[in-house]
Amino acid sequence: MREHGSRLRAPSALHAFNRYELKYLVPTSRVDEVRAELAARMTTDHNAGSTGYGVWSLYYDTRRLRFYYEKIEGLKFRRKLRIRRYGELGDSPDEAPVSVEIKQRVNRVTQKRRVLLPYHLARDLCDRRVRVEHPGAEQSFVDEVLDLITRLDLRPIAMTGYRREPYVGTGADLGLRVTLDHRVRGRDRDFDLRSESESRYIINPAYAVLEVKANERAPYWVTDMAARHRLQIQRISKYCQSVEAHGLAPRSVFHLPEADPVGDAG
Repeated sequence: MREHGSRLRAPSALHAFNRYELKYLVPTSRVDEVRAELAARMTTDHNAGSTGYGVWSLYYDTRRLRFYYEKIEGLKFRRKLRIRRYGELGDSPDEAPVSVEIKQRVNRVTQKRRVLLPYHLARDLCDRRVRVEHPGAEQSFVDEVLDLITRLDLRPIAMTGYRREPYVGTGADLGLRVTLDHRVRGRDRDFDLRSESESRYIINPAYAVLEVKANERAPYWVTDMAARHRLQIQRISKYCQSVEAHGLAPRSVFHLPEADPVGDAG
């Protein structure tokens, strides 16, 4: 049963991103063709390097998985809290920056608010429920995160990880961002974002996830490309996929089918 709680707060002006999002599954056999079309119309994100970068996220939820069920039930107003790290797994200093993010959906618009904190302060805030301060961090947002965690008794539930290949729009497509996410994995324990513990595939590795994020609507050429490659819009939540793949909740009608057991992803 989904828990009832407080209403969403209005997003703060700083560190706020409003987006319309579309998601597709791309068979690996078509990734090269899709990549070529994206590269012809967009530029590669300068942070990506030649092979993209890792994205690792730790999601928080209530004991009864309130945020999970808000997504599954398709509520017009819903949210989730996560700590996100970019880069490779392995040893990293406690001062390494991570993002503490509240991602929320308001009707059809996705709003993401975040603050950059050293990893040890992010864990103090989200795990030990300590009020933290850091130069440059918007304190009102930090306090909102702390209030959300303590009031709803949030705790770490699941992790996700994947390699992201990002593209950014230029000219008439300024503000457009398209990403290809490969080898989408997850785990339900060992929640250190630096840990190299084994994870399992939560989306069949024969597919990449294509995410389209636009300020207003996706350009015609994007939807035309999807149609030509017979890609269909999918209601994909990596967090929900991880929850269901690890048996933390019954599989919903939105869980992507697994063609074959894929075992550990490493």
